[in-house]
Amino acid sequence: MALRISGKHVDVGDALREHITDRIEDALSKYFTGGFTGHVTLSREGNGFKSECSLHLDTGIVLQVSAQDQDPRNSFDAAADKIEKRLRRYKRKLKDHHGHNGNGREAFEAASYVLASPDEDEEVPADFNPLVIAETSAKVKTMTVGMAVMELDLTEAPVVLFKNAANGGVNVVYRRSDGNIGWIDPALVANEAAE
Repeated sequence: MALRISGKHVDVGDALREHITDRIEDALSKYFTGGFTGHVTLSREGNGFKSECSLHLDTGIVLQVSAQDQDPRNSFDAAADKIEKRLRRYKRKLKDHHGHNGNGREAFEAASYVLASPDEDEEVPADFNPLVIAETSAKVKTMTVGMAVMELDLTEAPVVLFKNAANGGVNVVYRRSDGNIGWIDPALVANEAAE
């Protein structure tokens, strides 16, 4: 276990540091038997405090949560409550029932780009090519749709790109504006078109 605790414009004292470590270890040991690494950041947010927690489980699953409160300890406790709630919800899937620890999952590299968009009032010329702001690579994991939805929920990400274990196609699950989760599987559309 390697848990890094830091503060942005906040002095994290020994008592708070010990409370954070104990609370994370208790939550994880209750629902998960493997190891983990993580980072907890406390920062000033307006006239309150924000706690951001990112935990990387040995199974490859990442939990990311954040919470705000007027008190730094209460801010972290709210984030820890979210971690416990998610671990409780997915505890059966996190347990290693079949000897698979998730690290052997097939994955491939994919490029990710952030593009600059024109101003809303600006007219876009026909030959417009957006400027690439950032370029990164990420591993695209092979998983079931259920595992992708779990990862979407655990990471608070707006979208998860994955290789569908059922058909080998690249799929997307995403958080819709109505709060539901959407699933895009191009293979389903291709199969319907072929029929």
